[in-house]
Amino acid sequence: MPSTDTTSFKPRRRLRNGHLQTIVGNFLPRHDNLPPPQTALVRVPLPPEMQAQASAVLLDSELPSHVLCHCHWQIAWRTAMTLVLVHGLEGSSRSQYVVGNANKLWLAGMNVVRMNMRNCGSTDALASTLYHSGMSSDVAAVLQWCIARGCERVMLAGYSMGGNLVLKCAGELGSSAPAELAGVVAVSPPVDLAQSADALHLPFNRIYERRFLRGLKARFHRKARLFPAIFDPRALANVQSIRDFDEYAMSPYCGFTGADDYYARSGAARVVADIAVPTMVLHSMDDPFIRLSSQTRADLHANPSVRLVEPEHGGHCAFLEDAAPGYDGYWAEARLLEWAQAYAGEQAAC
Repeated sequence: MPSTDTTSFKPRRRLRNGHLQTIVGNFLPRHDNLPPPQTALVRVPLPPEMQAQASAVLLDSELPSHVLCHCHWQIAWRTAMTLVLVHGLEGSSRSQYVVGNANKLWLAGMNVVRMNMRNCGSTDALASTLYHSGMSSDVAAVLQWCIARGCERVMLAGYSMGGNLVLKCAGELGSSAPAELAGVVAVSPPVDLAQSADALHLPFNRIYERRFLRGLKARFHRKARLFPAIFDPRALANVQSIRDFDEYAMSPYCGFTGADDYYARSGAARVVADIAVPTMVLHSMDDPFIRLSSQTRADLHANPSVRLVEPEHGGHCAFLEDAAPGYDGYWAEARLLEWAQAYAGEQAAC
């Protein structure tokens, strides 16, 4: 397992504060030199919690759901490492951190699959269900699609909510993970969903919560227009926080009894001890709203397949250092590339 020195991260000048890192990192423009992508629609299953739901309204198995992937294949694509990149809440395959990582990985000779979660990337019409932090079965479906296509080595990488999804997917696969799964990288993952949702409602984090809520409410209204027999916009009447949205607007439509049930079943914390592939988790100690419980931290450290990297600074999904010749200052992206190259090298040595 490659070593990652937590002391090597040095925050960009004047950006030592976690909030500044988070906000600046979210809005910095990125250069995109990727070739035009090939698009793929990957069919995804009805999530297990909805399969167990008795309501006929929720059982939409006659309405196939798909996720949209933007794919960039190398000439020798079968033997090249394939990175499946998964964005965060209300992001898409066009999110700046997805684009930044994709460019680095492509330039390094790897295949890149930029996965949109269901409904994201203007794909609301492709699924009659909502999306949430527990839909690891969608990530597993894209992983299996890559393997069925002929990819010999696949790595899953996710930011924020996407980080929780890839960790949950790996944990659920456990020791039964396919041999083609080379590893996992999760950046700022909310593996303890309840603590992170509640942290978003703290006064100094309301700016983030309001932004997420605007997107989630707008999406719910779009779903109600597309599928009026399923979604009732009146479910948003009492929604004033992320926890409210999960309680009143998401859980009733996704097979959960409420927000607490959703958080307990969907956070990757409950399965990180079962991860059996090389995994790196990046989490900054000054992340404004992602919280790791002491038990989760202990489980991550106790798992020999997992490396938890926790620099003092970095904010949420930012990790901005000063740029230098040949280095754009995106520390987390450099670590992800390093991780992928290490295990691509292992394949070449076999």
